[in-house]
Amino acid sequence: MLHHHEIAIDAARCIGCGLCRDDCPAGNIVLNGKTAAVLAQDCIMCAHCVAICPQAAVSISGFDEEPRPVGQPATLDPDRLLAAIGERRSVRRFADRPVSEKAVARVIEAGRLTPTGKNAQDVSYVVVRERLERCEALAVRLFRRLMPFVRLVDETARRTEIDEHFFFKKAPVAIVVVSKDKVNAALAASNMELMAQAHGLGVLYSGFFAMAVNHSRALRRELGLSRGQKAVATLVLGHPAVRYRRTAPKEPAVVALR
Repeated sequence: MLHHHEIAIDAARCIGCGLCRDDCPAGNIVLNGKTAAVLAQDCIMCAHCVAICPQAAVSISGFDEEPRPVGQPATLDPDRLLAAIGERRSVRRFADRPVSEKAVARVIEAGRLTPTGKNAQDVSYVVVRERLERCEALAVRLFRRLMPFVRLVDETARRTEIDEHFFFKKAPVAIVVVSKDKVNAALAASNMELMAQAHGLGVLYSGFFAMAVNHSRALRRELGLSRGQKAVATLVLGHPAVRYRRTAPKEPAVVALR
């Protein structure tokens, strides 16, 4: 995590129910008599204690947002969700329409709210709009140098043309998902994709662009990435210029029962 946080328990509010102690994944809370107490400030700051306390007696400092009350847990219709996932296609043809800042912000918010391993919250995002053409040109230059070697061993590469729009397909915006942890970034990107779909946007995972970023100093400078930061995924976003009329068949899941 980027910032320092500290847990506090208001003894006047605490009723000693033990819910925070029992739900703490780090074993960092004990009951002293009928009052909960924190053992150390070096836990993962997952805030389960904040979320579960019936008296709002637990708080964690250093965050910009206050916890919001949760009534009936939000639920998704399983059939509609599964249908949405099954109908999604990678979009490579985009309409000449802008994507609103609100939609981009909500896509990033879906990533921010995604759980991370050990509550690291180590995923960041680079929104590429103004420098889209410049970044794409740098990536195209890199891939054109590499392509002759790739074509020696890859049949698909022999049929692929690296044109000026190879990476972003004329989409108006791309979001580079950055983290040292591939799993955390990939989970965030998956939720971001669902949010983009909810806004009626088409999404292309440009794995080639993420690869280019991680191998090009010029691209890393253009995106402001520091040493150790890794582009894990790039979501290319725009309004689709194509309509798919049916789902694509997929092979059955391989499931082992033990």
